[in-house]
Amino acid sequence: MSLKIPYSQTARKLRGTFGVGSGPSGRIKRLRMCVTGLIRHERIESTFARCDETRGYAERLINIASRHGDKDKYAMEVADYWLLEKDLIHKLFKVIVPRYENHRSSYTKLYMLPKELPGYGKDMGVLELKDNPWPQVVPKQRETKYFLTNMLVDELRKEHHRTKRSPFVNKILETSADNIDIDSIQNQYILDNLVDNDEGKTKNDQSHENKND
Repeated sequence: MSLKIPYSQTARKLRGTFGVGSGPSGRIKRLRMCVTGLIRHERIESTFARCDETRGYAERLINIASRHGDKDKYAMEVADYWLLEKDLIHKLFKVIVPRYENHRSSYTKLYMLPKELPGYGKDMGVLELKDNPWPQVVPKQRETKYFLTNMLVDELRKEHHRTKRSPFVNKILETSADNIDIDSIQNQYILDNLVDNDEGKTKNDQSHENKND
């Protein structure tokens, strides 16, 4: 079964799950508590490593439940193992699974919180189910493209780029696509440059003659 999130092939070491010496059993117990809390509250906060490790098991649990349903023995056994609070089995199959019935991406989101100093110095994270009833972790940014100041700055930027373009390019852009003739425009542009260069040379020659006189 392929998950819709990136995950490591090797298990992450989770130190201090239930104190020194808790071993693999303490690790599994902590992960079961995190999965249970995620299904219960739909958002949990813990160390980033623990949230990241919990995410894979939560994704697999929801995937199995949505694929097999509550009539399947294997799906019920998986739900009974990971959910320590048995009333959440009903929520998993009757609330969570219908929510993601037409979902094509991951069921969860993972965020890394900024470090607080002074503090424990650990990377903290937030793991949540998508479409949960809580306010967004990252507030939605306001659309500022159509603010008057931004529109004026955008037009000023476009005008600056138009002035930097060569007259040849401007002539092409001003000509309609139906009547455009690149060769004639290019030839006219070359002739204009030659005339401008000749006029510049004559002006320079006259200035030199005036200086010599």
